[in-house]
Amino acid sequence: MGEPLNDLRIGVIGAGAISGQYSRTLARLPHLPITSIADLNPERAQTLAAAHPGARTETVGQLLAADDVDLVLNLTVPAGHGEIALAALAAGKHVYGEKPLALTLDEGRKVLQVAADQGLRVGCAPDTVLGTGIQTARSLLDAGRIGTPVAATAFMTTPGHERWHPDPEFLYRPGGGPLLDMGPYYLTSLVHLLGPVATVTGVCARPTSSRVIGSGPRAGTAFGVEVDTHVTGILVHESGAVSTLMISFDVWAARLPRIEVYGSNGSLSVPDPNRFDGDVAIFTVEDQQWQTVPPSAGYVEGGRGIGITDLAQALAAKTPHRVSGDLALHVLDVMETLLRAAQEGRTLPISTPCERPPGIESLLTDW
Repeated sequence: MGEPLNDLRIGVIGAGAISGQYSRTLARLPHLPITSIADLNPERAQTLAAAHPGARTETVGQLLAADDVDLVLNLTVPAGHGEIALAALAAGKHVYGEKPLALTLDEGRKVLQVAADQGLRVGCAPDTVLGTGIQTARSLLDAGRIGTPVAATAFMTTPGHERWHPDPEFLYRPGGGPLLDMGPYYLTSLVHLLGPVATVTGVCARPTSSRVIGSGPRAGTAFGVEVDTHVTGILVHESGAVSTLMISFDVWAARLPRIEVYGSNGSLSVPDPNRFDGDVAIFTVEDQQWQTVPPSAGYVEGGRGIGITDLAQALAAKTPHRVSGDLALHVLDVMETLLRAAQEGRTLPISTPCERPPGIESLLTDW
């Protein structure tokens, strides 16, 4: 790629279901070796370590104290994101974590303040926005192919993750729910495409008080629902564009686009933001038909963890990284404020400043 690389030795805290996807990506990146792994379940930690020669398993305290850990990859459940991030920063480590950045906006602000005081970097998923799907769509927007963006729609619908997840309770507790679990993919993409959000209005619902685990050894077990499971929001971006968002764990079937952007000269169909690829299609006033656009920008065949290599390159070049703590805090602010706006029945402002991240201008194959 011709970009400077900064070798970062990685300590992984949390070896649950998502760790396998990070593991496969990091195994392709010799400048980002996993050296240490900590998990409450030693067997899970050992399984992950087996895929990375030289990696060891140890306690969280030992990992944070290790001299050969430069960055902590925080893959704990949402309730632990802020706590682990603060502990890692206190130990002098950079942090890259799963979404959301923290359980609350106040906790997220504290994470970024500590990082700034220590001169350390904070990165946060989703990094799917760096793939060819979102980046190709963004390149078309930036080239003015559909004119001035006027509005967007973003829909994520499912009957609930408990159908396939063997331990889904955390998804229905504070820090979970469809908005905090799946919303970051859609909101982060909307910020990359249309820029930061200025105000939000929302409506929420919780149709059921309990759910039933559908797979694994605990199949058939009922558990309580502590958060709203259907969320609709209206977002007004600083650019003036208006996005309509619907994120739900209560829809059995739908024929809705993932993300569409509507401009003064056409429309843009954006693929699933939970993936790194997918077809981008464009409709323009001149052509009067939908046309699929070949990938033109972004990490080719990307996987979870490419945000860390983006961070490493930015660290070496002394430039901002694209999936930054500031962006994650802004998205957390949008989600928390949207839920509060729904509760209070009014439109509320977003208080966190955020720059639209720089785009990727070409296809990146050697990463």
